Amino acid sequence: MRLVLLALLVLQSVAAFAIKPVATYWARPDTLGLKYQSLTLTTPDRMHLAAWLIEPTAAAPSQHTTIVVAGGDAGNMSGNIFTAATLAGAGYRVLLFDYRGFGHSDAFAINQDYLYYPEFATDTRAALAEARRRSPGQRVGLMGFSMGSLVGSEAAATTRCDFFVTVAYVASIQHVVTYYQRVRPERPTILPADAATYGRVAPKVNCPWLFIGGTEDQATTLADTLVVAQAAKRRQRRVVLPIPGNHPQSMGAFVEDETAPRCLAALRQLLASPAAGSKG
Repeated sequence: MRLVLLALLVLQSVAAFAIKPVATYWARPDTLGLKYQSLTLTTPDRMHLAAWLIEPTAAAPSQHTTIVVAGGDAGNMSGNIFTAATLAGAGYRVLLFDYRGFGHSDAFAINQDYLYYPEFATDTRAALAEARRRSPGQRVGLMGFSMGSLVGSEAAATTRCDFFVTVAYVASIQHVVTYYQRVRPERPTILPADAATYGRVAPKVNCPWLFIGGTEDQATTLADTLVVAQAAKRRQRRVVLPIPGNHPQSMGAFVEDETAPRCLAALRQLLASPAAGSKG
């Protein structure tokens, strides 16, 4: 089942190169034996988002930490249940959610040629706020995959966030647009108006930040990620973890046997930083 999911993730990433939501869940957390609650989140602009709050595995020592997962631009939150299973097995509580227009969240008109919508950052902030409300006394952080790293950085820069993990981080919007123009010249890539100020976002993220990137990723390159990481100010803790693979393959960073232990170890080290806080 895990191999089937990874194959689907790769196919979605290769085929999409744009926003491609799916309404139907291929599975739910209890498919993997995970204990969870179905939630409905409400954003400040009154959109209703579907979410799953997944508890740590019973045998795992609790990390007293909740991780909100912001997914990529294709599928829905069911594509992240294996990542959630890895994190739950390591003692983390996990909140998965669907952006507006995805899964069972409220409908939202989407032009698939857009790289992202600013409203997805609003959704991510709402998920962070709900996770913090439900996790008093715990650290609450964010993990963003691909497009989720883009809107996640907007959320982490403007919302209380104890730590931030990005996989296939969108460090340069222009590089991503140029890449898409090369691999799919028949389709445009449309940017929202706030893309012009995206370069100002990363310097405002002050929580500990772990960047995980594929060594062969040509869309969100490690070189661009390193530029952002190395621009950190004196008190900003930023760590880069290269893993083998291209952009679609990096989506399995916390699932693949080769990379999951390294990613979990890097996460533990990040949370050991005093800046991550012991109780949020």
